[in-house]
Amino acid sequence: MSHHDHHTPADQPQDLVESIVPHMPIVLPVAGAVLMFLLAFIAVFMA
Repeated sequence: MSHHDHHTPADQPQDLVESIVPHMPIVLPVAGAVLMFLLAFIAVFMA
């Protein structure tokens, strides 16, 4: 029969998304705060 080499997570490089997922509770509010600050700055600057 045929022999299949199944890749285990140990021999694959770590994905960028998988490395960020544990930090999402910190990253999302910080990114939201930065986005709100930039949008408020643009609104004040354009007024």
